[in-house]
Amino acid sequence: MKITIIAVGKLKEKYFHMGIAEYAKRLSRYCKLEIIELADEKAPENMSLAQEEEVKNKEGKRILDHIKEDTYVIALAIEGKVFSSEEMAKKIEDLSLKGRSHITFIIGGSIGLSKEVLNRADFQLSFSKMTFPHQLMRLILLEQVYRWFKIIKGEPYHK
Repeated sequence: MKITIIAVGKLKEKYFHMGIAEYAKRLSRYCKLEIIELADEKAPENMSLAQEEEVKNKEGKRILDHIKEDTYVIALAIEGKVFSSEEMAKKIEDLSLKGRSHITFIIGGSIGLSKEVLNRADFQLSFSKMTFPHQLMRLILLEQVYRWFKIIKGEPYHK
């Protein structure tokens, strides 16, 4: 299976790089992992709704340019469905059994994803109703992907 993560924003902190490298190493026995890091738009502190839409649309275009035609797209969005780790592992396993061998996860920038990206997504997943920094979300997502593979394989870790 191939897992692609398209993420808006650069990782700055060393500890995020270290955590991501650790989970990328762990995941190498379960899947081929690709992380595509896209620049975020410079945005003023107090944006109008029109400015927010413009930022999301610019970031969204960059995201859409990197989505492969044959991939199953899961957008991380607060308004998405909330699944347990076991439920999400089952979803990933079902996708694999249906021949969907490439899954792309989308992590938007600080103000979210454009309508076009959300419309392109095959599924919207919410980790919580809380808001997380997008750099931290990348690490949380990788940990969960690793957890899902451990659950699918029946290996200890997830309890």
